[in-house]
Amino acid sequence: MKFHFYIIITSILFFSCHKQSEISQHFNCESITITNLEEVKDVKNLFSVEIPKNWKTNLFYDDVQSSIYTADTTKQLTETLLLDVTFINKNINFDDLFKLKLEQESLSKQLVQTKSKETSLLDNSAFYTISKGKKGKFDYQVCQAFIKVNEQNFILVKAEVYGDSLVNKRMCEAITLLEKIKIHQ
Repeated sequence: MKFHFYIIITSILFFSCHKQSEISQHFNCESITITNLEEVKDVKNLFSVEIPKNWKTNLFYDDVQSSIYTADTTKQLTETLLLDVTFINKNINFDDLFKLKLEQESLSKQLVQTKSKETSLLDNSAFYTISKGKKGKFDYQVCQAFIKVNEQNFILVKAEVYGDSLVNKRMCEAITLLEKIKIHQ
């Protein structure tokens, strides 16, 4: 009996200590388990992310950035999510000018920012935005998270969801994957 009591108390403490990120709270994400994951490293070995093995993944790099772009291409566009994780060799500051440029960029793409907030992601200072609009004939939602790695580098994570079916569920999947990013510096 004592043993079961300790297991229950330990389980409660373990699960209550996991603090849900602000971005996860925004989408009311429940704990999501994604199976059949593999670790994919970017070309420059600056970071890696765990993604489902059956997703199509493309790697890109140049002098300034290194990217992993992935999606589940076995599903319709309105049933999947597109995830782009890019390590950028450039300083970033979450000041008013930065925020204004982001909003102008959204407006130029006919997107309306519905949320923007400074927060912490991957134990680093971060800023995220959520924007909505139309792309072609589809409703479209994009979540961008800018994560400051250090004074010279940041990671941009962009999750795109088309259509209006299970938008929150797909965004929560993206956030779960975002939280699996490992920085190799």
